[in-house]
Amino acid sequence: MIVVAGAGGPAGRAAVRRLAAAGARVVAADVRPTSWDEPGVTAAQVDLLDADGTREWARRVAAEHGRVDGLVHLVGGWRGGKRFADTDLADWAFLHDVLIRTLQHTTLAFCEQLAHSPDGRAVIVSQTGAQRPAQGNAAYAAAKAAAEAWMLALADSFDGTGAASAILVVKALLTDEMRERRPQAPFTGYTHVDDLADVIAGLWDRPATELNGNRIDLTVARPR
Repeated sequence: MIVVAGAGGPAGRAAVRRLAAAGARVVAADVRPTSWDEPGVTAAQVDLLDADGTREWARRVAAEHGRVDGLVHLVGGWRGGKRFADTDLADWAFLHDVLIRTLQHTTLAFCEQLAHSPDGRAVIVSQTGAQRPAQGNAAYAAAKAAAEAWMLALADSFDGTGAASAILVVKALLTDEMRERRPQAPFTGYTHVDDLADVIAGLWDRPATELNGNRIDLTVARPR
């Protein structure tokens, strides 16, 4: 069974559908109510900023499904501007909660279950700015870098098990709706959410030693 956190967003919906199409049982979690027609998908409304509530939910998921083989964390958000000097630290507070705190709560809630799975996988989507931040994206890049560090620590805890913690790196994500709104835009280096979903689904076909603690660059893929 695979948990997708942030399932209500474009990337989350693409990942849930791709995983379900591959035959996986999926728990699709979001802070807002979501509905799914795909077989094998269970919707869950969860506030991942509630640490105790997230742990209790994880216990219920494990009890109901027997084991947890994956955590796909796609909770996202962006705040930023043009100049470093204009950075609003309220943006940092928002991004800290959305990008870091939700990740901490979900990974702490599911890490033991993933470590005991024969092929447990935990994955986030990061952004190139975490390594090469632009001045107006200071808060966003810092939050993404912190999320990466957290996942690397999780990877260290998985060492010697069949589990893996991986980081998928994109420049930006692309949807069909974005294409429709800007049909002439090149979207160079962008990763389509369906391509991202294919990569996520393929993580269970790759050995843990190839994935654990690694950043996988998706910026070279051409947009659809």
